[in-house]
Amino acid sequence: MTRYNVPPNRPATRRLPALAVLAILAAGPAAAADRQAVEHAREAAACMQLAEKRPDAAFDSALTWEDRGGGDMARLCQAMALFHQGQFQAAATRLEDLVPTLGKDTPEGASSLLARAGWAWLRAGDTAKAERSYTQALGYSPRDPELMIDRAFARAEAQRYWEAIEDLNRAIDLAPRRAEAYLYRAGAYRALGNDSKALDDVGIALQLEPSNPEALLLRGNLRAVTGNAEGAKADWGTVMRIDPDTTSARAAEDNLKRLRDGQAAPPTAGAPAAGAPAARQGAR
Repeated sequence: MTRYNVPPNRPATRRLPALAVLAILAAGPAAAADRQAVEHAREAAACMQLAEKRPDAAFDSALTWEDRGGGDMARLCQAMALFHQGQFQAAATRLEDLVPTLGKDTPEGASSLLARAGWAWLRAGDTAKAERSYTQALGYSPRDPELMIDRAFARAEAQRYWEAIEDLNRAIDLAPRRAEAYLYRAGAYRALGNDSKALDDVGIALQLEPSNPEALLLRGNLRAVTGNAEGAKADWGTVMRIDPDTTSARAAEDNLKRLRDGQAAPPTAGAPAAGAPAARQGAR
């Protein structure tokens, strides 16, 4: 959502950490009844922990494990290692390929794999495939507000803001105290030029999370473009104080400098994002 001035932060770690995926998969009926599957789950846990820290070593280890009969769990670890190597397209493809087997026992397992694949496609810069994966995930978990937020993010990255708003409306209906849903909807309204609605939504986000640096940054930007220079300065200063040495803080500092130098208000795309595709976090 960097295109509409939200510094998005849906990291891969927020949505479906590797061990959370594993826990869902291992909880399926087949795994619960199969001692070998439990052992595979334990080995996969160790492999995926390694994937987050040393993905090259984890990928090699998972290849060896697959040769020893590790099966789909070994291939899952390979996919996660590829993700952490930054090979997002390869990771997404492998994760989707695992859905018919590892996701067959529980809807949660299938939706978890597809959600992770969606985030990998986003990191690869393919918003169409990301949206497809999230839509498939919602087919398994249709009332999951996080999946709706994730798909909204993919749609917004493709500049389909009204469709993103539709997903965010549904997410808010299901989870009305999720600040990020209001924040991203505010960003969508900002992109559509409706600063009034954007300010309303970012205000709700800050009622729910008063120290959310992304919400403070966006409100500062909105205040700047609507003529509230003092309010903008206050918000940006707070971001720099509570979230230093981050992308949000650097954007706030740059915006403050522009305002003090008498330059134009922050442009719509003025808040860069950490970890986004070409841009945003993940996930998620």
